Amino acid sequence: MDTLASMFKRILVLLGAALLGFAACLGAIRLAGAWSLFPNRDLDRSSAYVREVLKIVNENYVDPGASGYDALARLSIHGMVDSLDPHSEYLESKDNQELEEDLDGEYGGIGIEVEMRNGAFTVVSPIPGSPADKAGVRVGDEIVSIDGKALEHGAPMETVVNRLRGKPRTHVKIGFVRPSGGTRMDLDLVRQVIKVVSVRGARVIDGTIGYIQVRDFSEHTGEQFEDALNQLFKKGADSLVIDLRNNPGGLLDAAVEVAEPFFKKGELIVYTQGRRPADRESYLSETEGDPLTIPVAILINAQTASAAEIVAGALKDAGRAVIVGERSFGKGSVQSIFKLKNGEGLRLTTAHYFTPSGVKINARGISPHVEVVMSPDEDVKLERQTLRPEITDPADFKERFGFAPVEDRQLDAAIDVLRAARLGDK
Repeated sequence: MDTLASMFKRILVLLGAALLGFAACLGAIRLAGAWSLFPNRDLDRSSAYVREVLKIVNENYVDPGASGYDALARLSIHGMVDSLDPHSEYLESKDNQELEEDLDGEYGGIGIEVEMRNGAFTVVSPIPGSPADKAGVRVGDEIVSIDGKALEHGAPMETVVNRLRGKPRTHVKIGFVRPSGGTRMDLDLVRQVIKVVSVRGARVIDGTIGYIQVRDFSEHTGEQFEDALNQLFKKGADSLVIDLRNNPGGLLDAAVEVAEPFFKKGELIVYTQGRRPADRESYLSETEGDPLTIPVAILINAQTASAAEIVAGALKDAGRAVIVGERSFGKGSVQSIFKLKNGEGLRLTTAHYFTPSGVKINARGISPHVEVVMSPDEDVKLERQTLRPEITDPADFKERFGFAPVEDRQLDAAIDVLRAARLGDK
């Protein structure tokens, strides 16, 4: 009897311990839910709802060819991401590849810049050392065929550019016509890796004022900017105009590299702030030695955005430059690239830019010290002018572009500012 009683007693103890353990487990689950330790409940519920809608559309939409699950999934992702803000987007494989090429500052091609002129695809500039340059392609040559297919008059520029680009070491056959003599050239060119020239137009104007145009911010922009500065200093430049008009931005690191020669080592250039306080990231100058202290004027307009606004905002905040032109675009957000399957990706806004003093750039832009407003028509014409500084004859310019050169009032104002600064230093 004692043995039987002690057995029942042990069973009751074990049963009680099990019940207590079960109750503790339930309590932990409730506590975990309250603390969001199991955050996938909302995700599971939402994804199940999306799955239900996909199934309904797939089984009932009138056109079965347009309602396959793959197509519907991509449309769903586009709608979800693209609607967040103007800068977040779902990148299918081709778009993702093109974005990576743009940010790398390199692509596979023949090395020419092309513009539409009177409906013809005209070579603006062969890149030195490129396949096109080595084959004798000149400024003004017109592209009339690619791989044996004639180009339609006024075809979309994007179509032509995509046909010219391709993997390095692949062949492309291009028909050119040289208007000056009416001769035709059919060239079989081998594509190679082409470095995009972000920094161009470096020259000395008004005696000793250096001028540099930065078109975008890609992987090689920092080194190109440094090379341009060194060239100008060798030519005796004692002040500087940095032209950031129509610059859409690019890589944050490239913007920091362009700005840091004007900052002491360790000085704050820009910082980003994400959704959590711990997400702040500061970007400091790593310049060795003394910073540049020459007078600087920066040109901006309504198309100056993103990384270009970082440079303008940093130098304005630190009192290192006078900003001339119009209020910039106000695209002060950070897009992070997330890689997906099959070469696809997400470009998602994950933080905002702030100038060293804490000014938020997004939706506000950078305001100029000296405001000089140009009309939209003047902006378009000036953009083309600044890309072709070598054409100095007004008659030749008008013949090529169909309009007379426009007075660059913003650049003139920047020159006046730098002249005044030089007089003040004497």
